[in-house]
Amino acid sequence: MNRTHNNNELRIEHVGQVVELKGWAQKVRNLGGLIFIDLRDRYGVTQLVVNPKEVDEQLYETAIKIKNEYVLCVKGVVVERESKNPNLPTGDIEVKVTELEILAEAETPPMLIQDDTDALEDTRLKYRYLDLRRPKMQRNLIVRSKVMQIVRNYLSSLDFIEVETPILTKSTPEGARDYLVPSRVHPGEFYALPQSPQIFKQLCMVAGLERYFQIARCFRDEDLRADRQPEFTQIDIETSFLTAEEIQTIVENLFAKIFKEIKGIDIKVPFDRVSYYEAMSRYGSDKPDRRFGLELVLLNDIFENTEFSIFKQVLENNGDIRAINVKNAADKYSRKEIDRLTNLAKKYHAKGLAYLKYNNGEFNGSFSKFLTDNEKQALIKRLNVEENDLLLFVSDEFETCCTALGALRKQVGKELNLINEDVYDFLWVVDFQLFEYSPEDGRYYAKHHPFTSPKPESLPYLTSDPAKCLAQAYDIVLNGYEVGGGSIRIHRREVQNQMFAALGFTQEEAYKRFGFLLDAFRYGTPPHGGIALGLDRIIMLLVNTENIRDVIAFPKTQSATCLMSDAPSKVDTKQLEELHIKVTVDEE
Repeated sequence: MNRTHNNNELRIEHVGQVVELKGWAQKVRNLGGLIFIDLRDRYGVTQLVVNPKEVDEQLYETAIKIKNEYVLCVKGVVVERESKNPNLPTGDIEVKVTELEILAEAETPPMLIQDDTDALEDTRLKYRYLDLRRPKMQRNLIVRSKVMQIVRNYLSSLDFIEVETPILTKSTPEGARDYLVPSRVHPGEFYALPQSPQIFKQLCMVAGLERYFQIARCFRDEDLRADRQPEFTQIDIETSFLTAEEIQTIVENLFAKIFKEIKGIDIKVPFDRVSYYEAMSRYGSDKPDRRFGLELVLLNDIFENTEFSIFKQVLENNGDIRAINVKNAADKYSRKEIDRLTNLAKKYHAKGLAYLKYNNGEFNGSFSKFLTDNEKQALIKRLNVEENDLLLFVSDEFETCCTALGALRKQVGKELNLINEDVYDFLWVVDFQLFEYSPEDGRYYAKHHPFTSPKPESLPYLTSDPAKCLAQAYDIVLNGYEVGGGSIRIHRREVQNQMFAALGFTQEEAYKRFGFLLDAFRYGTPPHGGIALGLDRIIMLLVNTENIRDVIAFPKTQSATCLMSDAPSKVDTKQLEELHIKVTVDEE
């Protein structure tokens, strides 16, 4: 039999037609001899009915044997259902079976194959091929496929060329940890899996391709979380001769197209531009979620004469005192709840959390006894304090203060349901520092990567005072997630050498790591820049899940393992010998 329709296709107008269907038995019900089967494929579900009075004995005996997840091939007549199901697109009809074949039997699956499965995530990942039968998971992958088609069509229409770059490449350890691949033919030497195609896409610009893109696989051996995987996919874009604003416009229009075609939503362009300093100062994050209030407020001037020793010490060390006003929430947070929030603040390296509650015209809280009347009035005015408000304070150096209070802002916003889930708020974060200093290592690191161009006004400080340098970098943020990051690149060899010097590389070290790029710069490199967009995170937000594993066909666990294939795994001694490798394991 050949399939004539999929299982989401038949409607009332098909009544009387003879059809042939294939799929999985999602549910089997025997109601006093009548057998009903919900037949599922990736398109939907059709109800089948086997009537013992209308079929031969052999067909009925076959139908009796069917269990959930058997693979079936059926032929039958479309009839109108007596008891219709308005929640099912095919709910007005059913197919009266006249021929039936079991294509494959199935054991009882270890999980429910339906959207509201009760399976634990470990079970879902171990039996991922069953998890992917669930309509919800298939919808996610269909959205992913459609987005990739939109990206390719859109960028191709703008004369971008899709170029594949190497998966086996050179280790350039500056950033996340590399995944290394030993070479059999070059004993003791290793390839690295690419953390991104960064150098190669710049070489595409040196090669004169002018507009490159790639839906690229990337690999980073780093600690994982809900929105991060060891192998991930990015939409990689690089252009020559365009400004940062022109690149951003291309990306904005791409997102507008994706959201219009996938969700039917009109995204307003251009997106807002917010400086890194403003994002941190107001929202406590360089990827701010602006769908709710609770903005951070600086209070240094109010407490300049404070008797509260903790605040006083912070101000003496040129730190900040900031607060958020959680409106009408004083009665929602007990002392135990405040302690929980304090632990969250400490997780982000704050030394503690101060709080005040405002009830009956009075402040009560961890430091209320130190407040002067002037300070009370100033707080009421600055923070718009009203009855039953809860004020949360963090005091520390700028970045710690903002980051810790930003984490509290996000947590409280979720707990009090302040976030409008129907809003998609895009923005660009710009004016990042070019470097960040590590006291532990006693050196500067590139805040983005070593090829990010400084702003022209920062060039004089590149080697003399790196802390003053701003980057021509830009991150695109959606609802509190960074979904892409890019920059204008360094295209002049002497500037790239200065950048390496600022990062503490000798000329020999820089050449050893990036020699082929520096060599290429000798032969006429155009001004260029680009961006990498996180495809997995974009899909995650489009389908409204907070777990990136829900939008990747075969993901890894939080500990970077594959429960289904049992990777990583040990290999036999012969394989190691061919690679000239000996493994030693620390028993501890």
